Amino acid sequence: METYAIRRKSAWNSADHVRDMVARSKQVADDEFTADLRWIRSNVVAEGDGTLGSICIFQAVAPDAIHRHARRVGIPADEVHNLSDLIVLRPDPARGGLR
Repeated sequence: METYAIRRKSAWNSADHVRDMVARSKQVADDEFTADLRWIRSNVVAEGDGTLGSICIFQAVAPDAIHRHARRVGIPADEVHNLSDLIVLRPDPARGGLR
C-alpha cells in the first residue's frame, strides 16, 4: 500500500455534518474496503466561505480505491497526492475534536 493525502474542499456545512460523514466513511472503509485502503487521520479545514473541508491521510492500493470509497460514501476527493516521505518534527498537538 502507498500513503496518500486527500484534499476535500468545502465538503461540509457544519461540524455535525462532518461527524455524520466520519461515521459513514469509517463504516464503509471498514466493511467494504478492508483489503484496499486504511484511513489513518484527517484534519478539518475552515474554508474561506464558512464551509469545512479536510486533508485526509489514507493508505491505499491505488488512487482508484480512494476515489471508489469517496463515491460510495458521497464525499469529494478533489485532490489525491501520493506521499513520498514523512517528516515529524514534533508530535501532533492534542485537540478536543470538532467544535
